[in-house]
Amino acid sequence: MKTGIHPDYRTATITCACGAAYENRSVNGSYSVEICSACHPFFTGKSKLMDIAGRVERFNKKYGR
Repeated sequence: MKTGIHPDYRTATITCACGAAYENRSVNGSYSVEICSACHPFFTGKSKLMDIAGRVERFNKKYGR
C-alpha cells in the first residue's frame, strides 16, 4: 500500500442512549446512537405484537386457525 494516503484509523467509543458503551475503531471518531443491541426490543425479547387493526384475528377467522 502507498504511504500517506490512508486516513487515520483510531479507537472510537460508541455510546447508546441507554448508557451502554462499545469500543470500536473508526475514521470518524466517537459518536452516540439512539438504540443498541442491549436495549432493542428484538434482541432483549421484550417486543410484543401490536395488532391495532385486528388483522391477526381476521386472518385466523378466515382460515380457521
